[in-house]
Amino acid sequence: MNALEIIYENKIQFPLFLERKYKITNPFTIIKGPKLSGKTYLIYDYLQSNKDNDYLYIDMSDLKDLQLDYSKLQKYINTMNIKILVIENFDYSFNLPKVDSIIISTSIYMSIDNYELLNVMPLDFEEYLAFDTKHQNTTNSFNSFLKYGNIAEIIDYKDVKKAKRNKEVVQLVNANTTSNKILELLIKNSGQIKSAFWLFTVLKKTNKISKDFFYKQIKEYELNNTIMFCPKYNSPKSTKKLFCYNHAFIDTVTYNKNFSFVFSNIIYLELFTKYENIYYDDGIDFYIEDEKTIILSIPFYNSMLLSNITAKILKSIEHLPCTNIYIVTISNQDSIFLNDIPCEIIPFYEWALIS
Repeated sequence: MNALEIIYENKIQFPLFLERKYKITNPFTIIKGPKLSGKTYLIYDYLQSNKDNDYLYIDMSDLKDLQLDYSKLQKYINTMNIKILVIENFDYSFNLPKVDSIIISTSIYMSIDNYELLNVMPLDFEEYLAFDTKHQNTTNSFNSFLKYGNIAEIIDYKDVKKAKRNKEVVQLVNANTTSNKILELLIKNSGQIKSAFWLFTVLKKTNKISKDFFYKQIKEYELNNTIMFCPKYNSPKSTKKLFCYNHAFIDTVTYNKNFSFVFSNIIYLELFTKYENIYYDDGIDFYIEDEKTIILSIPFYNSMLLSNITAKILKSIEHLPCTNIYIVTISNQDSIFLNDIPCEIIPFYEWALIS
């Protein structure tokens, strides 16, 4: 029995599925996303509605699967009348065969003609509530989400092991120490306005690293949404805000975290999965151009801050078309008007469900 036969005969034991906001709908799909964002989960969901004999599942990160002779793949597909080919962690090292459906997961994205791209991120807060069966109310779920992050598998870990698992995930993202150092630096600066050049200057003080490698690694992280850069509104040359795909990682790489940056990261991730044109501007955290909405991240809001906040917002309104303003907090709630524009002061766990 050759390697392809062994893989074909060993079928997947599908887990219990909970609905996500992502779904594979195109028979030719490339799924990309950061580590443990749920790419495999979506593939399993796609396969479970098909007969076992219809699919061949290959994982190129599996040491056993690395022994496959891909030149024989087309012949085997034809012989076994396979209808669906799944290749996880595809590295584009061989030409894809002809088959009714091909589903690819990858962290090295390259476009392929006639393939749909599906960008997958970890759970947003609404999804987290559906997955979190341990807590009996939204507030408790939010506290867990805030502390341990947005990766689905973390929910099933015991609380004493969750922080350790997050640290392991950060280390799993990379194959070498230098890349880990780059990622840790990026995570430490999540929520802040930092240029790639500034970050490189900081890292090279303590690590021997080439500029080309540093910039290449950052680009790879950006392509698979491990990190994201938020531009300044109407200022493409300005330094961008940096964010990480899991806010809980910040706690794994530094003792000196600023909670305001962590909270800003949480809000950005909610926006990232829903809107395309997200910006920041002087005095405001986020501006959603298509919605004409200003969003401020103020976790510990109180009325004494209002005059200072109002001054910043009114200055922004002068050049930002705006019909809605949200001040997102941990728990405060109120409704006011600024220049006749409605402003909702709202807890994150409510805002995330309506945004």
